[in-house]
Amino acid sequence: MQKFTVHKGLVLPMDRENVDTDAIIPKQFLKSIRKTGFGPNLFDAWRYLDPGFPGQDPESRKPNPDFILNQARYQGASVLLARKNFGCGSSREHAPWAIDQYGFRAVIAPSFADIFFNNCFKNGLLPIVLPEAVISQLFDEVAAFPGYQLSIDLARQVVIRPQGEEIAFEVQAFRKYCLLNGLDDIGLTLRHTDKIKAFEAERLATKPWLAHTI
Repeated sequence: MQKFTVHKGLVLPMDRENVDTDAIIPKQFLKSIRKTGFGPNLFDAWRYLDPGFPGQDPESRKPNPDFILNQARYQGASVLLARKNFGCGSSREHAPWAIDQYGFRAVIAPSFADIFFNNCFKNGLLPIVLPEAVISQLFDEVAAFPGYQLSIDLARQVVIRPQGEEIAFEVQAFRKYCLLNGLDDIGLTLRHTDKIKAFEAERLATKPWLAHTI
């Protein structure tokens, strides 16, 4: 999993409440047995004028010019600014995969659906909760200043505005540790590889019949 330490990036404002996971990555793309390749289908039904299907060449699609993800001003954005209850709906882990694989490193919103919120941390994506009034101010600033960027310092737990003002945010200590060190559940387990190998060696030494297969 990619580490998250300090990130500075262009902000894309998703000015909709209750954006659900089916909007983030529509159900037909859940058929894929891979964990990669979902970025081109992020917000697929809003992003394109034609229906999409797994494995389709993105270059063959008809982009919706009115959708914010397709606007030249926000190309290369890596910080997603959202409204309340972002990530509601079904518990598909594909939603944070698609957001991350598009190129976003953080999502800032007043509130998140619980399962989506947890899935973000497990996949290297930082969800930041800020007061609704602060979020509204950020939306206004993004609209007023093309090229608006925010810096995020996870170690210090602050979002930094272009003029240098810092906005503190909360993050659970264990989740912060995992993101700073790029550790997902598998990575956390592999830290104990020596102990796992020692346990398996002892187990087979005392119960050698376990090594046999039928």
